Amino acid sequence: MQAELRGLATAEDWASYHAIRRRVLFELRGNSAAYDETHPDERRSGHHPFLLWAAGTAVGAIRVDIDGERAIFRRVAIREDFQRRGYGRHMIEAAEQFARQRHCTRVESHVDSGAVGFYERCGFTHATPATVGQTAPLMIKVLDQDAPRP
Repeated sequence: MQAELRGLATAEDWASYHAIRRRVLFELRGNSAAYDETHPDERRSGHHPFLLWAAGTAVGAIRVDIDGERAIFRRVAIREDFQRRGYGRHMIEAAEQFARQRHCTRVESHVDSGAVGFYERCGFTHATPATVGQTAPLMIKVLDQDAPRP
């Protein structure tokens, strides 16, 4: 799989980023009115929005917030027509590499309860014991600073 995680550089990049997140994380969950692409966190210092590109197509979106030695993955989404093809894992690994390059030693993310298994397969663990009905458990991963660089 050829895919590349790139920061947003153009208005078209921002439009693709928001379209992916709005569709996957809000519309498909029946909550399209709640998405706010003008939220100030999107452009805050230390917050890094990315698109995952494959064959010239934006297939995924993630924001990596850096807070000291901690990276926080926000609103991770792969377009529904590209899911279950390895793009999610590739995007997580590339975002982890970005975090390592900024000297982060830990990643955390509040994940949709339906994505817990995916995050576990990517090496994340529950920050606290999982509870029944929990909709967005906090999951963490300690980053190996000696991991191979892509």
